[in-house]
Amino acid sequence: MDILKFLTAGSVDDGKSTLIGRMLYDTESILQDQLEAIQNSNRKNDDGTIDLAILTDGLKAEREQGITIDVAYKYFQTDKRKFIIADTPGHIQYTRNMVTGASNADLAIILIDARKGVIEQTIRHSYLVSLLAIEHVVVCVNKMDMVDYSEEVFDKIHADYHSLAVKLNIHEVTFIPVSALRGDNIVTVSEKMPWYKEKSLLDHLETVPVREMDCLLPARMAVQWVVRPQTDELHDYRGYAGRVSSGAFKVGDSIKVLPSGMRSKIKRLETFEGDHAIAEEGKSITLHLEDEIDISRGDTISEADRAPIVSNLIEADICWMDTRELDTSATYFIQHNSKVTKCKIQEILYKVNINTLEKVNADFFGLNDIGRVEIKTADELAFDPYDVNKRNGGAIIIDSRTNVTVGALMLRAAL
Repeated sequence: MDILKFLTAGSVDDGKSTLIGRMLYDTESILQDQLEAIQNSNRKNDDGTIDLAILTDGLKAEREQGITIDVAYKYFQTDKRKFIIADTPGHIQYTRNMVTGASNADLAIILIDARKGVIEQTIRHSYLVSLLAIEHVVVCVNKMDMVDYSEEVFDKIHADYHSLAVKLNIHEVTFIPVSALRGDNIVTVSEKMPWYKEKSLLDHLETVPVREMDCLLPARMAVQWVVRPQTDELHDYRGYAGRVSSGAFKVGDSIKVLPSGMRSKIKRLETFEGDHAIAEEGKSITLHLEDEIDISRGDTISEADRAPIVSNLIEADICWMDTRELDTSATYFIQHNSKVTKCKIQEILYKVNINTLEKVNADFFGLNDIGRVEIKTADELAFDPYDVNKRNGGAIIIDSRTNVTVGALMLRAAL
């Protein structure tokens, strides 16, 4: 049974947590003790029914304020598919948490309040979904019960978001009118909107194509550990442990080690279950080579004929996640896969005006700002452009003083 990883995004009080709670409740995916806990809670809806949003509000502050702060992950399955849900914050203050939840998602659900239409946070989250190259987007126009299930309201939002999607180069968008509170079009198609002829949200999630491993992508593996037991039994053992991030390696393949550029061939592919002839994307392996090469943690092993870019001057899109402004005079750490090295932000190329999507000149970057920068790294990185191979095109910026992640990067090109 395959797995669909999806996130919910939208502005504060658009109903993200309620939608997830409704889906879990109506698919009978809530444990009995959880159901009893929410029934006994003090949080109720205006009509006295239980507040299903509490299912994803794990932090005390979230329950007290009725907002999502951190990313909440929920797991459930139906007869057709397993699901991993990331309930991400809608408040602008926690946009950085939304990026975290979106980084590994196959699909994004963008919630829009039917009374408010497309607003700034809708644009911000959609822009991030575009930057992070999430293939499938579902726009749930929520709270349709509060606009008398109006087809005209839905059509207006449909048209407005379609125009936004064209600007952002988002190709696959599905629109579904829903009421998370009442359960309309969440698990079953609602009779209250006879003008809507398509699938319910759950039906769509069960049938949308899941990203299969792209065998056409070049093989990549970042070395996490050099295995040298140096025991009597394993005196000559030398292996390079890591996880295949894209493509596939086979015994006998010619490989290149980066950034050194040294070449060899694969002699053996070792896994916990035993040796394999091939190791595909997502597989954790210990790779053995025919030649003894100086390889360290953080180096990248790639197929020889399709190697990644190697550079220490890089152009990247960035989402700034820290309350302290980006400091072009400061030294940060950059982490790309298992490689960590020092870096400086050489120049801010532009910042995106999230309301107009215009690229504007900027002297500073503050919390949740999005734009493009030039980065100079102490050591060379072996990366692919994010839009070509995002499994080897993402990185994070870490404050060298606090070891806190302050920025998410989508690497684009060498300069």
